Amino acid sequence: MSIAPSVPAVRDIKVLYIPQGFEAIDNGVASALRQAVREVVVGSPRTMLALAEEHRPDLVLVLNGLHVFPEDHLEQVERIREHGIRTAIWFADDPYFTDYTVDIAPKYDIVITHEQGCVPFYWALGRQRVYYLPLAANVQLFRPLPSGPEYQYDICFIGNAFWNRAAFFDRIAPYLAEKRVMIAGGVWNRMRRFKLLKPHIRDGWMPVEETVKFYSGAKIVINLHRDWESPEDSKNKRKIPAQSINPRTYEISACGTLQLTDVRDDLTRYYIPGEDLDVYHSPEELVEKIEHYLRHEELRRTIAYNGLRRTLKEHSFETRIDQPLNLPGLAD
Repeated sequence: MSIAPSVPAVRDIKVLYIPQGFEAIDNGVASALRQAVREVVVGSPRTMLALAEEHRPDLVLVLNGLHVFPEDHLEQVERIREHGIRTAIWFADDPYFTDYTVDIAPKYDIVITHEQGCVPFYWALGRQRVYYLPLAANVQLFRPLPSGPEYQYDICFIGNAFWNRAAFFDRIAPYLAEKRVMIAGGVWNRMRRFKLLKPHIRDGWMPVEETVKFYSGAKIVINLHRDWESPEDSKNKRKIPAQSINPRTYEISACGTLQLTDVRDDLTRYYIPGEDLDVYHSPEELVEKIEHYLRHEELRRTIAYNGLRRTLKEHSFETRIDQPLNLPGLAD
């Protein structure tokens, strides 16, 4: 593959980067930072204060600040700011954990969110420097790979069965049961028709390396965003609507496979439906699109290639990381 992501100019700053504990995104951001700034120190949620005091970076960039972060996380941030070190947090799970981020965001100098619908929410908390910045694909990890027959399926979906997904797949279960399908993730027994699809379901967490192989080997990968309203699946009592595409959108396209996705408001800012991927608005339309692309292989391959090309040129972390470094007040 001759397409390569563009590389940003190197900035004369030192960044302490604190990852969130999810390898695919963590390593993508770290790798991109190493190409974009003079020096990068990769720390951990428990050692961020000690590392900031030792290295005196120009910027501490924290990814997400959730899940694996200790109870003294915000105390560490306050101490770092007392040293005159600028802090920024890049939320990667919005709006699904805003019940928690409401307390996290005010502790940082700069708030970045991958969800455009959350920008007014953080502004209302008194944060003047709030920016919308989408995530991207780690293209060193998510890339087209040769795959053996054990990874080759007509249709693939990888993700947990949030309630909206369970209901959606219930409606197309009879169709999928007759196809070469691979579904992976947790709690798929929520489905009413779980037994019908059980032979096609691989239960539990799938390692990222396996995910890449299944994406690469599939003819079609389905993307279905999670529900932002369900109190069981989201910590979002304010009901902030999800408007932005998920990281999976970039990752599927980075594997050179045709993606069929539901629609989020900002999708067309990053991909052109019918050219880079395709979209559906209902379970019935998804079935129609699957049938269409399984019958038209050349068209399917062309759109998949276009999505790969656009992702490598515009939506890798190497291209994306230049944007936060250009934000006012972040690295000046």
